[in-house]
Amino acid sequence: MKPITLKEIAKSCGGTLFGDEKTVVTSIVTDSRQVKEGTMFAAIKGERVDGHRFISQCIDSGAVCALVEEKPECECNYILVDSTLVALKKIAEYYRSLFPIPFIGISGSVGKTSTKEMISAVLSQKFNVHKTQGNFNNELGVPLTIFGLEEAHEIAVIEMGISGFSEMTRLATIVRPDISVITNIGYCHLENLIDLDGVLKAKTEMLEFLSEDGKMFFCGDDEKLYTVKEHNGIKTNFYGFDRRNEYKAEIINTDLFKGIECKLYLKGGVIECTVPSVESHMVANALCAAAIGEALSMTKEQIKCGIESYKTVGSRSNVIRKNDITIIDDCYNANPTSVRASVSSLAKFSGRKVAIIGDMKELGANENELHFETGKFIYDTGIDKIIAVGELCKHLFDGANENGYYFETLEQCIEHIGNIIKKGDTVLVKASHSMHFEKIVEKLNTQFS
Repeated sequence: MKPITLKEIAKSCGGTLFGDEKTVVTSIVTDSRQVKEGTMFAAIKGERVDGHRFISQCIDSGAVCALVEEKPECECNYILVDSTLVALKKIAEYYRSLFPIPFIGISGSVGKTSTKEMISAVLSQKFNVHKTQGNFNNELGVPLTIFGLEEAHEIAVIEMGISGFSEMTRLATIVRPDISVITNIGYCHLENLIDLDGVLKAKTEMLEFLSEDGKMFFCGDDEKLYTVKEHNGIKTNFYGFDRRNEYKAEIINTDLFKGIECKLYLKGGVIECTVPSVESHMVANALCAAAIGEALSMTKEQIKCGIESYKTVGSRSNVIRKNDITIIDDCYNANPTSVRASVSSLAKFSGRKVAIIGDMKELGANENELHFETGKFIYDTGIDKIIAVGELCKHLFDGANENGYYFETLEQCIEHIGNIIKKGDTVLVKASHSMHFEKIVEKLNTQFS
C-alpha cells in the first residue's frame, strides 16, 4: 500500500494515538501470520480468537503499530478505538480517497465473482488492475482489499457481497464506485431480505454512492433490475441476451470442451469471440466486461483477448475431465437461481447426466417451497439422475419426483456415491458452501483417477 502515517490513520478513524505520529505504515493486516516490517496489525475480537492476544508476537515480527480496543500488554505504538472493525472501514474509506482511478463495484445474487474475474481479465489487457481476491467481499474483506492498492494500480475491481439491509451502504461508503455492476436479483439471504424486492432494494443501495459522472451496467435480462432505468439522472446501461438490451449477446455454437462461440454487440460494433466456459451466463458476464472495456476506450482486439484469457476461480463451474467421467465442480455456493443456471449447463452434455445437489441455505420462510420448485425444474430439464443431500433437499427430491437418490447427510452420500456414478457420466456437484461438497469432488476425483 501507499505509505501513510499513524497521524493520518488515527485522524481517519477517530482513534487515540499513543506513540510516534510520524511512524509510517506500509501494510494493514488482521492476520498475525501476514505481519512484516512496516505493518499495522488490527486486533479483532472474533468468536473464537481474540487478535489482542497476538499483539506482542506481531511487534516482534516487525509491526510498527497495533489498532486495538484495549491497551496492549507490551510496549508499542497503538491506536485505541471503540471498534477495530469500524475503524478499519473508516481507514479504508480514507485510503480509497487517495486513488484518483476508476473504481468498479460489483454485486448481485449470483455470479459476482465470475463477473469480477471476467471484467478483470478484460481490463488487464490495457490497465494495471487491482481486484478482490478470494471471497474478500464483506465488511472486513472489502477494507483489506482496499489496503492492497498500490501506486502502480490504474483501476480497481471490487466485489461486494451482502446478506442484509444497510450492509451495501457501509461497503459502498468505502468503495465509492465510478462504475456500478449488478448481475442479477435472485433468491438469496431471504431470511433478512424477505423477497426479491428486498434483494433489489439492498443491492441498489450502492447507487447512492456512485460518482456524479458514473456509469451503471445491469443485466437487463433480470426483470427486477430492468425496472431501474436510471438513478440521479444517470441512465442505466443494460446488457444481456434479450433484444431490449442496449448491449446484446448471441450464442453461435457451444463446444463443451472449448467454450461458447458468441457475438457481442457493443455500441462500436460486434466482437466475435469464444468464452472459455460451459455456462451460457458467462457469455452475459463477458458482454458486461466488453461493454465496460469499450466505455474505458479499449480496442475490440484487447477486449476479445481478455475474454478468451478468462480462467475460472475455485469451485465455480470448474469442469474437471477425468478418464471416465466429467465433473462440473460448482460447489462454492448455491441458491435457486444459480442451481437452475448450472443444471441448464449440465443438460447440454451428452451421455448420462447426474446432478448432486445439497441444501441451499439462507432462503427464509419459503425455503421448503424453493427447494421443491428447484427439484421440479431439475426434473423438467431432463437430468437423468438426481442425488439430493441434506434435510432441506428432501423437499428438492420430492419436487424431482424422487428421480434418483436421497441422503440425509454428506457422509451417507460419500459412502454410496461410488456405486452410483458410472463411467461416461457428467456430474454436477452444487450446494451451499457450508455443506462441504468439495469432499464429494475429492471422492469422485480419487475414484476415477
